[in-house]
Amino acid sequence: MVALIALIAAGAILVQLPVLAAGGLLHPFRKRLGSPAPDGCEDVCFEGAGVMLRGWRCQARTARRGTLVYLHGVADNRGSGAGIVERFVQRGFDVIAYDSRAHGDSEGEACTYGYYEKRDLHRVLDTVPPGPIVLVGTSLGAAVALQEAADDPRVSAVVAAETFSDLRTIARYRAPFFLTEATIRKAFSLAEARGHFEVDAVSPVAAATRITIPVLLIHGARDKDTPPEHSQRVFGALRGPKRLILVPGAGHNKSLAGDVWREIEPWIDHAVLTKATAPASPGR
Repeated sequence: MVALIALIAAGAILVQLPVLAAGGLLHPFRKRLGSPAPDGCEDVCFEGAGVMLRGWRCQARTARRGTLVYLHGVADNRGSGAGIVERFVQRGFDVIAYDSRAHGDSEGEACTYGYYEKRDLHRVLDTVPPGPIVLVGTSLGAAVALQEAADDPRVSAVVAAETFSDLRTIARYRAPFFLTEATIRKAFSLAEARGHFEVDAVSPVAAATRITIPVLLIHGARDKDTPPEHSQRVFGALRGPKRLILVPGAGHNKSLAGDVWREIEPWIDHAVLTKATAPASPGR
């Protein structure tokens, strides 16, 4: 009898594994904002694609050169962009930072890794005054930035730190070792049904084939959560000016630090200057 009960319990767990895996994909940990807006910033609400997004709008402290939008990573919030806000408002950029859907203090029940998030970003950009727009994203935010930049001519340049190349590949890579291929496939199907999106449509590497603006990819050389090969795949697919920086010794979410900013800042300056002086393209 004990053995039978144990067998039934094990079977029940196996049945639930795809459900649990799908839930883990759709519902990352929600980290609430624990700090006030940086000096010179106002708390605002942006209307996304069916959700309200809580964020900051920050004014440039010198002559305005454009707008920079910071996009945070999974299980994070806009608070991680406070240092970037301070850095770039002093360099003549208005800065926007907001909590992605299903993150921080924003609405939304499911994270779709760019499928709906790029639509949210598109609507945020609708609120930006004319001028160059630079997207700076990390991890999830980098993937969203690349997917939006592929189809939005308003975006002037992208800085993407530790992006994944496509959702199916990175989700498989991060899946616990005890999940079988059949369980993973079932989990993807459940996630698609519950999140109302298509897993294979979430692909920064596919988006890269349509990107002709300057893109700076940054990746920690020792990133074990999202290996550097992901950024390398995206780099190979990009069609415009591009650069890839592999940061020695840096793990996941650790590449945007220290001396790397000495390379990022002049790269952004050059990208914005090039955009500002380039003749308008037909239809753009």
